[in-house]
Amino acid sequence: MFAVLLFAAPLWAQQPAKELTLADAEKLAVQTNPRIAAARLTAAAAYEVPKEFHSGTSPLVAANVTGVGADSGSRIAAGALTNPVLYSRLATGITFSQVLTDFGRTRDLVASANFRAQAQDQLTEIAKADILLATAHAYFSVLRAKAVLNVAQQTVQERQLVSDQVTALFNNQLKSQLDLSFANVNLADARLLLSQARNDVQSAEASLAAVVGLPSDTTFTVFEEALPDPLIDTVDSFVRRALADRSEIKDLRLEQNAAERFAESERTLSHPTLSVAGAAGVAPVAISQVPSNYSGIGINLNIPILNGGLFSARRAEAELKEQAAGERVNDITVRVTRDVRVTYLNANTAFERVGLTSQLLSQAQLALDLAQGRYDLGLSSIIELSQAQLNLTSAQIANASARYEYQEQRVLIDYQIGALH
Repeated sequence: MFAVLLFAAPLWAQQPAKELTLADAEKLAVQTNPRIAAARLTAAAAYEVPKEFHSGTSPLVAANVTGVGADSGSRIAAGALTNPVLYSRLATGITFSQVLTDFGRTRDLVASANFRAQAQDQLTEIAKADILLATAHAYFSVLRAKAVLNVAQQTVQERQLVSDQVTALFNNQLKSQLDLSFANVNLADARLLLSQARNDVQSAEASLAAVVGLPSDTTFTVFEEALPDPLIDTVDSFVRRALADRSEIKDLRLEQNAAERFAESERTLSHPTLSVAGAAGVAPVAISQVPSNYSGIGINLNIPILNGGLFSARRAEAELKEQAAGERVNDITVRVTRDVRVTYLNANTAFERVGLTSQLLSQAQLALDLAQGRYDLGLSSIIELSQAQLNLTSAQIANASARYEYQEQRVLIDYQIGALH
């Protein structure tokens, strides 16, 4: 990596430029971006859900203190099938309950929640990759904008020189008004290009500042990245890597696994639940009919029989969601395969453009030199010179942009195959 003093700090900069490499920008973006922080917190919360489900099979113990004032010996006569006797008393004790088995339902719920928590981890990786991709795009946009600004500044200087020369010749009646008008039009066009280039630099820097969490008016001194080598692997090898490593695919596969285990848990809704419960305590203040100590334990087998079709509907819902999760995996597989192939082709084309634009620039410079010589000798019109100037400016911009376009495409390749992290 080498520093490129691309251009002197523009006159309109209001504060010292911040030096920033691509690695620095990526580090800042990962540290400060709220989307990544939110994804990590959501993933941490998801890992609490399995504990919530598992708690249903853990012992439940509660302490109780009860005081009752009643018409001694009266009974509850309405509102319940039981008919307990009411006695005035003050008592304290402990109750406990424990599910012995629900025939695998809790196990499947815990497994489903674990898969969903792992899927949330992949969402964190997706957020991180998205931010890194946006950071690289913003960083190379600043490099590109400053390269175009450099071209615009050079173009203004060169056309100003031509305009001054033609003006001097016109004043000495050696060039026509048409020549002077064309020279001034070209100069005005270059100044428009310079104005737009300055605006593009400011916009690119604002985007970079936003993604790395710095004030929006921050200006940057950016550094060139080494140009990657051309792609040598086949597109099929990239597709295989993407299908194995892409976080979006991992996420949906984990969601599919979670849906499968949840559907299995819903199929066991109609299974019995076996549990044990007990209570023990003392009643230091009570009438004679209430013993001073009490204790008891019991086992209960709950067998669902009828519930208005609730369990069958829940089971059908879970199975349909399971099928939908499988289809989402198929869909993302197709889309990722397409995206990798398109990005691979774009990256190869961008690499070819680096060489082609270099050749174009050489030819455009040669054409301008010839056109300038012919014009100076009076063998051609200002129109030919103007066209040569326009061609050179276009070639310079294309050549300045091609390098960064290829670098962006290589970052996008890493993103598509799940290697951007």
